[in-house]
Amino acid sequence: MRIDIITIFPEIFESPFSYSIIKRAKEKGIVDIHFHQLRDYSTNKHKNVDDYPYGGGAGMVMMIEPIAACIDALKDERNYDEIIYTSPDGELLNQKVSNQISTFENIIILCGHYKGVDERVRQYYITREISIGNYVLSGGELAAIVLCDSIIRIIPGVLNDETSALSDSFQNNLLAPPVYTRPANFKEMIVPDILLSGNDNEIMKWRYEKALERTKHSRPDMYNESD
Repeated sequence: MRIDIITIFPEIFESPFSYSIIKRAKEKGIVDIHFHQLRDYSTNKHKNVDDYPYGGGAGMVMMIEPIAACIDALKDERNYDEIIYTSPDGELLNQKVSNQISTFENIIILCGHYKGVDERVRQYYITREISIGNYVLSGGELAAIVLCDSIIRIIPGVLNDETSALSDSFQNNLLAPPVYTRPANFKEMIVPDILLSGNDNEIMKWRYEKALERTKHSRPDMYNESD
């Protein structure tokens, strides 16, 4: 998978993309990530990418010209499955969305800023808008990091144990069941016997029941959808 990220702050991605799962995916050649400094596409001598909104009002708006120039240049080189804009009023990111996008070959992610982008960008260039929650961030970079992590970790070959991602919360519309590791007895806090039994069928049944129980308690909205 190739991910092209358009941003005015590419340095924000340096640390989270240099460690752990994303680093491993890059080193294996499973994911190819490129950052594009939007200011490089500005024709303004000051490299501005924002301007005052027509009609007045507070805040600045990201201009269409540099965004269009960057996207057009990328599209001249390859076809893209999606051009995504990280926006608080986009569809809410969930596991189903991540699963779908993880199957794509090429995507562009545009990181918004200020009061947003010129509406014509959304009308003529963006194919999908995604939000990571019902709140506003200083910029779209943090949302893009979350989106990328949620996508990359489930691409086959990224995790050492590919079945691990399949048992994550939300994969089957349920929260993940409780997990334990050594020691089996810590200060009289004891691991459930069933997990030590070696009976795979009974363990799977226990995990499913506990997942239902946890979902019903913590996320009743999801529990109702799973019925």
